[in-house]
Amino acid sequence: MLPSRDKEPAGIQARVERKSERGWGGAWGSPPGARSRRRCCPRFSSSPARETDWSTRIEGSTDLADTFYRKITALPRDQAPVFMVHEGLHFVHVRHAGLYFVATTGHDVSPFTIIEFLNRLVTLIRDYCGSLSEKTVSLNFALIYELLDEMLDYGYVQTTAPDVLRNFIQTEPVLSKPFSLLDLGSVGLFGAEMQQSKVAPSSAASRPVLPPRGEQGTRNEVFLDVVERLTVVIAANGTPMKADIQGEIRLKNYFPSCSEMRIGLTEEFCVGKAELRGYGTAVRVDECAFHSSVKLDEFESSRILKVIPSQGELPVMQYQLADDIPSALPFHLFPTVQRDPSGRLHVYLKLRCDMSPKSQALNVRVQLPVPKGVVSLSQELSSPEQTAELQLSTKSIQWVIPRFQGGSQLSALFKLEIPGLSSSSLLEVGPVNMSFELPMHTCSGLQIRFLRFTTPQAGLPHRWVRYVTHSDSYVIRL
Repeated sequence: MLPSRDKEPAGIQARVERKSERGWGGAWGSPPGARSRRRCCPRFSSSPARETDWSTRIEGSTDLADTFYRKITALPRDQAPVFMVHEGLHFVHVRHAGLYFVATTGHDVSPFTIIEFLNRLVTLIRDYCGSLSEKTVSLNFALIYELLDEMLDYGYVQTTAPDVLRNFIQTEPVLSKPFSLLDLGSVGLFGAEMQQSKVAPSSAASRPVLPPRGEQGTRNEVFLDVVERLTVVIAANGTPMKADIQGEIRLKNYFPSCSEMRIGLTEEFCVGKAELRGYGTAVRVDECAFHSSVKLDEFESSRILKVIPSQGELPVMQYQLADDIPSALPFHLFPTVQRDPSGRLHVYLKLRCDMSPKSQALNVRVQLPVPKGVVSLSQELSSPEQTAELQLSTKSIQWVIPRFQGGSQLSALFKLEIPGLSSSSLLEVGPVNMSFELPMHTCSGLQIRFLRFTTPQAGLPHRWVRYVTHSDSYVIRL
């Protein structure tokens, strides 16, 4: 059971009482009586969709968590607006890892400021708890409460800097699974040439930045992620109508004190269509933005980013590319829809993976909407590791492929029993929606040349680089 609002955990109550005894009036340690603070009381509740709704309680208001839940579930799936209004109260939310992070205000506040605060809160939860999930939130309710207590003072943001918050946070994180470098069961691996073929599991970066009390400290490690999200719309004739990439270079630093770090990008990296660099194949993006702490004095000449990261997660660079992806799209679908003499509907899907044979796609899911009158499904799949099921709640077929090797193709035949099948029912088939993960692959072609420190570090530094592409939206029309 997740904690309810009416009964707060004893640890939280004790923490508030201890802080009152010390006379702290805010996150900066102001003297007693300098200002009053309204404590924010987080509310967590679980929905049938296994997503968590999070809001704060304002004195004299109605149950905001239930209000937000009703409004969000009444909207079409995956089409919830970021801003909603209810009885003069503004709801602003972001969604990460299946969790809703919601802030409410009745004042004329910039919504983008609230969104930035919520995103920084998500980053801090990852830094302190190691990962973000519903289980992590429920186990570390007291820690997240204390973070909010230090970050906000009477609804005003005081600080989101990890270095400042480190001096005030006393609660220890509760890990859902003990971390071990010997656990290589995860499929996505970190790796870089400077590590001499060594690898670490994906869970290596899913642990708290600060070591628990009593431990000597964590390994001096730096993890660099190049993450791309792919948005694609393919017409019925196989022609791409839209192909966009949203990319980010994300750094997670476990060094307690780190000197300047140099990140070398691909030398042929170009910003804009007019710019051409180097002699190899250009890696072009339309726009890019950098974190305020990144120094760019060597970027124009050598494509080198310099940064002095603090402990925790840092979005070093964000970039986007629209309608001009240099590599081929990872998947192509060849569908056939027809009726048999008995009146059943036959849907034959042949899916081809157009990546290199050395690459592979993981957790591939194909969702196919079917007519509303469907009552049963029979299937023929090309390999035993595949699974498929009819989801009556959404009136769709879910085809799951755990691992899909590049250069190969798989097929599935679905036979649907639909009473009163008519020609108009065929219009309800499709479009196909796909979700997948491509480890060690970037559709833009961006690569990290090196990851170095300007001055020698105390202890042996471990540097890891990971590339991964996710499907943000991959729609194929039939």
